[in-house]
Amino acid sequence: MSALLAQLPALIGVVVGALATLLTTRMADRARWRQTLSVRWDEYRLRAYMDYAGAIKEQHALAMRIAAAQHPNSKAEPFRWEEVVPLLEQAEANRTKMWEGVLLLGDAATIDAAREWRASVTSIGHFAQGRRSDWDRWESAVRRVDEARDEFYQAARASLAVGGGDVAQAEWLGSRWIPYAALEEPTQMESRQDTQ
Repeated sequence: MSALLAQLPALIGVVVGALATLLTTRMADRARWRQTLSVRWDEYRLRAYMDYAGAIKEQHALAMRIAAAQHPNSKAEPFRWEEVVPLLEQAEANRTKMWEGVLLLGDAATIDAAREWRASVTSIGHFAQGRRSDWDRWESAVRRVDEARDEFYQAARASLAVGGGDVAQAEWLGSRWIPYAALEEPTQMESRQDTQ
């Protein structure tokens, strides 16, 4: 019995060591699993943000082209509505599908910014569809789209922990803005779209 008591501290040490190893290994595995899961969700989130941005940019570019033809000072050739309506519907359907990914994976700030971007593009769409005719507010509506896009990208980059500083484009685009009254050819408006 005294031999067993002499060995007891060593046995306790072995048991404590085994438990500590088991606990440490389990904690490390759990941390590694969380990191892997986080990276995977970040990849999905990035894809959702990129898909949504592409869809809303498509909708915006289409609305800008159509609105250019609607503007009173435009020299652009008007679109035929029977050709345009399916394009608008397809762009809206695509944006709606991409929106679901943002809703599912995005954080609150990015979702709010995406909603603002959508609302500002919808405003341009109202000009394109003839629902708005207050062309004196056209430039501010276009600038608001650019600002809303910047806000979306800023929120998305924060959500993904992307560094690299400010990537805002609204101010730069605003400095390159050519008011419709100054347009001599509609191709100048299209060149502005290409820079976005």
